[in-house]
Amino acid sequence: MAETNVISICGSLRKGSFNRILARALPALAPAGMRITEAPSFADFPIYNADLQNEKGFPAPVTALADAVRAADGVIIVTPEYNFSMPGGLKNALDWVSRIKDQPFKEKPVALQSAAPGPVGGARVQYHLRQTLVFLDAMTFTRPEIFVAHCASKLDEARGITDEATRNFVTSQLEAFAAFIARHGQKH
Repeated sequence: MAETNVISICGSLRKGSFNRILARALPALAPAGMRITEAPSFADFPIYNADLQNEKGFPAPVTALADAVRAADGVIIVTPEYNFSMPGGLKNALDWVSRIKDQPFKEKPVALQSAAPGPVGGARVQYHLRQTLVFLDAMTFTRPEIFVAHCASKLDEARGITDEATRNFVTSQLEAFAAFIARHGQKH
């Protein structure tokens, strides 16, 4: 059986963000046969403007992210919640990629994870992401869901996921996501 190639997109641009800590922990927790790598950054994307797209085309970083999504068997978006929704940079990245011909997210398996200091662990950002992913025709994975609440006590820059229950739950999501990808076929 071929290796399942998954990319992770972190919705936070901050180096030490809890969500980046969670995303960096994923490769070590992946089941046998799944390889998880970080997607190209969206940090240098300009704010989406159709005039810019029409005048200059797609910036190279946008094309790089779109190509990575298209080539992957699945995508995991790990993101914080900003103001009850998704971070502006992540939304901007999805807006740019959504305009590319042969939509990269179409029929792409996508899993969501979020970590937040509060008690709901980023549930609202996942709700808004699901709405956006429906428009992109992505195949959003539903269970188990990963909401790392009170994340400061469960994630550490040096040690990754420090809470065993969280580590086990993330591992179970990755195993179920691998099965989801296998059921829906590797589309590229």
